[in-house]
Amino acid sequence: MPISPSGALDRRRFLAVSAGAALAAAALPGCAASVDDGGGSAGDGKTTLTIMTVDNEIDVKAAQKALGMKINVIRRDDIKLNAMLASKNPPDVVRGVGALETPYFAARGLMTELDSYFAKSTVLKPSDLDPVNDLWRFDGKEQGAGPRYGMAKDYSQDGMFWYRTDMFDVAKLDHPSETQPLSFDEWLDMGKRLTQRRLGKVKVYGLSATGLGNFASLMNMTASAGGSLFAEDLASVDFSSPEALKALNWYLEYARANVGPSVSNPNPDGWDWPAYQADRMAMACDGYWFGGLIGGDAKSAEVSRLAPAPQMGGGKRLSPCFGAAGYWIPKEAKNKDAAWKFFEWFFGGKPAQDRATGGVGIPTLKSLRPKMPQATTLQKQAFKVQQQELPYFSVLTFTPYVQLAALEGVINKVLPGAVKSGTSAGKVADQLNSQMNAQIAQGKEHVG
Repeated sequence: MPISPSGALDRRRFLAVSAGAALAAAALPGCAASVDDGGGSAGDGKTTLTIMTVDNEIDVKAAQKALGMKINVIRRDDIKLNAMLASKNPPDVVRGVGALETPYFAARGLMTELDSYFAKSTVLKPSDLDPVNDLWRFDGKEQGAGPRYGMAKDYSQDGMFWYRTDMFDVAKLDHPSETQPLSFDEWLDMGKRLTQRRLGKVKVYGLSATGLGNFASLMNMTASAGGSLFAEDLASVDFSSPEALKALNWYLEYARANVGPSVSNPNPDGWDWPAYQADRMAMACDGYWFGGLIGGDAKSAEVSRLAPAPQMGGGKRLSPCFGAAGYWIPKEAKNKDAAWKFFEWFFGGKPAQDRATGGVGIPTLKSLRPKMPQATTLQKQAFKVQQQELPYFSVLTFTPYVQLAALEGVINKVLPGAVKSGTSAGKVADQLNSQMNAQIAQGKEHVG
């Protein structure tokens, strides 16, 4: 991963390249950032491949040289993408979040099935694909089964968290285990004890628990408790189930305790790294990918460690991926064979090798796992804990009937007032159910 001379990335650049921050990257403002004009075939006879992606994720000059084609880059924007898909003039390749977008686009027949391409490839062999790539599969009912529609570039188990040993030592707290996960209640208690206040205001966050998205975090907690936010047919949510109420109660307590950023008191930085680097955050719920930043800052690296994903209790131990950011090829794309050539270069060539050695995510080809960095104390500890976490990887199926932004919008509308007013979890659940299910029902009308 490219890192600036100071060892840190600016927010936009890092969101573009990190797998773990895929949720935030997908929401970056959109405007064209074209390298070459037009699509289809170029005047000199070269194919022009149009890619919708986020800033700085693709080295355009390197891609053009390696692939022998023109590369036209359009910045990722949901509104623009939906318009291009509706007009049947989409980009050739689209950057997306496999965990949260595959069901939506696949159910609408907008994605190209890639099984035949994988079957013929000598670079991207099905037997070499990490299970995280199953988040890019959808059989109409279940995520993780059916045709492959895309591939992840790298990933993390995003419920894992980083912590600062120096702050634990000052608070006289034992360091979290590298093998046994904390309960969510233990985690929150640590967050309360690590929070530092001055004149009634938080000086140091004890815990940032939902930096990679509120809905995904609530999905994870509910699943960890042994339930599911979505009904079996994925056509509704139920925050009133015992498992979902357990998750919602926990989140409300976390937000009301004001120990870290929440929907009612957002992080002014917009993400966790600035506060973590500046000694203003003791624990950050960001997966293995976050180590790519920490490793570039000697002061943070010396005191940082990675810990297993906390568990809600009641269900089996799990540690899902909230992102699986990668690429897919629209069904109406004009240059599918050229798009696949890009796939093989980006996912199996030098870019994949560089990502593997950078510590910004777990490689999505099993053959690249040995390249994960283990040179420093930080890297060795993170690698060890991450390897121990892999058996608990799980797939959480997202609904095909609505996009994540709509559900996050409901959370942002309902929860701030509920947190401040002390509204019970049961009443909050009723509001979330009513508003989210209306959105889902409306979306279902457009799926055949």
